[in-house]
Amino acid sequence: MNRTALRAAFLAALAISRPAGCRAEAAQPATSLQPASAVTLLPADRVAVWTPGLMSAGGIPNRTTIYRTLSPSGADDTAAIQAALYAAPIGQVVMLGPGTFILSEPLLINRPVTLRGSGAGTTRLVKPNGARARTSAVLAGTRGILTPVDPSSYAYDPKPVIIVGPSRWNNGPDSTASRSLVADGSQGATSITLANAAQLRAGDIVLLDEVSGASWQATPSGFPSNAKVWQGDRVAWNMHNPVQPGDDNGAANASGPHDQTPGVLPKSMSWFARVDRATSEIKEIASVSGATVTFTSPLTISYRSSHDAQLTPYSTDPNSGGHAANNRDIHVAHVGVEHLSIIGGADGALRFETAAYSWAKGIEVTQWLGEGVAINNSFRVELRDSYIHAGSWPQPGGAGYALSLAWGSSEVLIENNILVDVCKTMVFRSSGAGSVVGYNYADDSFDFDNPGWVEVGINASHMAGSHHVLFEGNLSHNADSDFTHGNAIYLTFFRNHLTGQRQRFVDRSGLRTIGLAYGSWWDSFVGNVLGQSGRMRGWSYDDPSMAANTARWGQGGSGNIWMLGYDPERWTMGPDPKTLATLIRGGNFDYLTNTVVWTEGLQARPLPASLYLTAKPAFFGDFSWPWVDPVGDPKLHTLPAKARLDAGTPFAPAPGAAR
Repeated sequence: MNRTALRAAFLAALAISRPAGCRAEAAQPATSLQPASAVTLLPADRVAVWTPGLMSAGGIPNRTTIYRTLSPSGADDTAAIQAALYAAPIGQVVMLGPGTFILSEPLLINRPVTLRGSGAGTTRLVKPNGARARTSAVLAGTRGILTPVDPSSYAYDPKPVIIVGPSRWNNGPDSTASRSLVADGSQGATSITLANAAQLRAGDIVLLDEVSGASWQATPSGFPSNAKVWQGDRVAWNMHNPVQPGDDNGAANASGPHDQTPGVLPKSMSWFARVDRATSEIKEIASVSGATVTFTSPLTISYRSSHDAQLTPYSTDPNSGGHAANNRDIHVAHVGVEHLSIIGGADGALRFETAAYSWAKGIEVTQWLGEGVAINNSFRVELRDSYIHAGSWPQPGGAGYALSLAWGSSEVLIENNILVDVCKTMVFRSSGAGSVVGYNYADDSFDFDNPGWVEVGINASHMAGSHHVLFEGNLSHNADSDFTHGNAIYLTFFRNHLTGQRQRFVDRSGLRTIGLAYGSWWDSFVGNVLGQSGRMRGWSYDDPSMAANTARWGQGGSGNIWMLGYDPERWTMGPDPKTLATLIRGGNFDYLTNTVVWTEGLQARPLPASLYLTAKPAFFGDFSWPWVDPVGDPKLHTLPAKARLDAGTPFAPAPGAAR
């Protein structure tokens, strides 16, 4: 069956079958800043009001009042910096001078102040008992990638360098205070109705979620043992009956997956979300009237009473003495970390733990274990103009990610960063609703145990539940969405350049410009430039499995422009029919056919400049924007983040851009 017939058959089957001082200054419904053309390019269910980070608050504030300037002591500087952060008045800056500051414990920033260095590379925060640097030996099969040191070979103190939030642990939603929706919360609506809205207030940050409604469903042809998958209409868990290698459930029976006790859901279902509630998003309350709660931004997806949709407030660890009145609204807001280097983190480096309207700007993160920047239980956090590189242990298992969003984190902006030489450049784990990954350079991700395999580049996956993330204007070796711990849905990729090949590796397997694993549903690829001029010899356009509807992965040539519906742990499986049937792709130029191809679900039309910006961003300076133009000549201009790295000046602004 060809792809057109497959799509038609599938669609036919569907027809049958924080403290008070830390609150946001203005808790009112946000006015959309996105171009009007964004809502006409794609079907409405695929579009969010993408106003992430501090866009709705006028951008990152320029704080000019310095509370105290500190210099390195030559010994442990933790206590001096921490005391200044606790004492600084709201809205002021703790300034760190040039040099190396030694930290034995994490710095906790739980008040609306800024920690600012004298420049990344100039001010260095170093954890000496943390992760170790790479060796001086170049890894075989690479150009200049240094060999990592296995962390099991040395002792280290497993702590981060900086925590933005009330504490490192116990900051999650309070399930004892959950309130059920009495009617569906519709996508695009700003209000919901609860059975009980008592004690909820304007300014509260809350969680919306729903259960997956999963049951055992058939797998694609060729799946080992014809095992069934635990799957709902939105969420697919990497759990099977009978259990398969790599599954997140230890056992299964006809009633469902479990680990040891039948009827008790697997522990993995609560790794990054409330149990079996992977579809979620964090919202800010604008007002409460009776049982009606209105938010400052629209719902990115519907929350259904038939799926036990709930609103849940946040609470602190009761043993900590609480953080705010009535132990709710604990999100720490308006915290900034700027212009410094973070080195040696060993449980991540910089962690946003239950933060809102907070940011990291112009920072360097290197030599860490875990996540370079972790964003958990957080709302409208912004990471920009930064350089995250050379993680200590780029190996599958969670020790070498540049960036992670988890625990429902929503409306996050990741913009104008360099993310290179790590295991995975980014993972989104049950999080990301309304977020934007824009104008970043992400390259050279790899697995130390198999550096010839091309790891995932830009993506919003790695645990079930992530949805409605926009990728715009990025440069990466590929875009993909994995199924390692479940699926992600409703991802949009617009005006990216996806080369298909890493810059400093000899690529031996898994070459693709775009890949989507099993369960990647309702994804859209519009206006991208795919591949590299003169470097596509031996490639195929669609992986042959996609047309044959059987497992022929990688048999079409040395690489694929499109590799859709695969499962990297089960290469005998044919492509996921729902991935293929719900895909929209159009207006993409590739250097294999040297044409702009309009295919599934999208007729030829002019493309807007952006899906979340109304004008050229200031960080482009004199460079042309949009820098990716599939119908233009040239197709590609200059991405500021890539130009900075190539020039050896990763923090220098583009020509014509303000410092």
